[in-house]
Amino acid sequence: MRPLKALPVQVDVIASRQEGLISAAQLDGIGVDAQWRYRLVRQGRLIRVTQGVYDTDVVPPDQRSRADLLDHLRRRPAWLGLLAAGPGSTAVGLCALALYKVKGLPRTIRSEVVAPDGLWRPARDGITFRKIGGIVTGRFGGDFRIASVADALALGVGQMYRDDAVAVMDDLLHTRSATADDLARAHDLARGHRDVEATHSWWRLPDGRSESPLETSARLACLDAGIPPDTLQLVVRDPDGAHLGRVDLAWRLPDGTWLLVEIDGVSVHSAPAAVFRDRTRQNALASAGGSRLLRFTAKDLRGRLVQTLEPLLREAGWAPGCYDDVGQPAVLGPSAVSTGKAATAALSVPFEA
Repeated sequence: MRPLKALPVQVDVIASRQEGLISAAQLDGIGVDAQWRYRLVRQGRLIRVTQGVYDTDVVPPDQRSRADLLDHLRRRPAWLGLLAAGPGSTAVGLCALALYKVKGLPRTIRSEVVAPDGLWRPARDGITFRKIGGIVTGRFGGDFRIASVADALALGVGQMYRDDAVAVMDDLLHTRSATADDLARAHDLARGHRDVEATHSWWRLPDGRSESPLETSARLACLDAGIPPDTLQLVVRDPDGAHLGRVDLAWRLPDGTWLLVEIDGVSVHSAPAAVFRDRTRQNALASAGGSRLLRFTAKDLRGRLVQTLEPLLREAGWAPGCYDDVGQPAVLGPSAVSTGKAATAALSVPFEA
């Protein structure tokens, strides 16, 4: 049996930069002509995704085993559109945001692209060809272009649920990929797109202090329940001024104590080093007094989180808007409790993987 002809090494080099995809034009450029491509597809060594675009990974995308699978599944549609439209095409909307590596995007996004000539074309194989004039673009990946963050966000917000949209804006602010003025400009641009009517209130919700989509979801769940956190990323110190840590969500109670909430993502907080670090910090908070600490995971966000916090805040007499959040650290300990009562012992909700 004649051995299979080896592919040029450039195939893997090029495809590795494009989420495993490669175009017919790129293959032609390295000597893999149409006849050879035909044989490779018949042999199962290449998968034809759409006209002129091939996948070098023959495993179905959602069955692949890789650490960055979710990000891969978001970026792949972006590259599919660019390669299908050809050099000079522009990634737009959620595809552009995926290529910017913004956190919080939906797991599944559709392929959207503006062709090099800017003209509308019929959709094919799940690829939507947009006709958008006057968008700001920049060079991306050599022969391709990408919409600016503001233009991408303006088109993409209407395609997301609220929590995802706010998480994306939170991440843009947190990573300083966009400013508040950029978001305001994106909101103005979005007014001309479909499906934007229901999103106007969302643009007032972003907060760059949120460090993950989970924290955004937790904050929004509390906001919906009428118990918005008094502050985010609260720095806490002991009576001697020693740094004890930084807490995701915090409420200042009428008796001067703090209700503190940590949102534990499994990928970060389940690592052994993180478990020990969290335990050390939790013990330090308990020793200092003056606070109550609760921990939650992703599956708690739309049920247990609010069900736990709401009665605690109600019983403590807490009301929204009473704390003047000026970004100052909180000093824990009995001396910081306005009533002079003994500080509340720290309470920990067991971690759930």
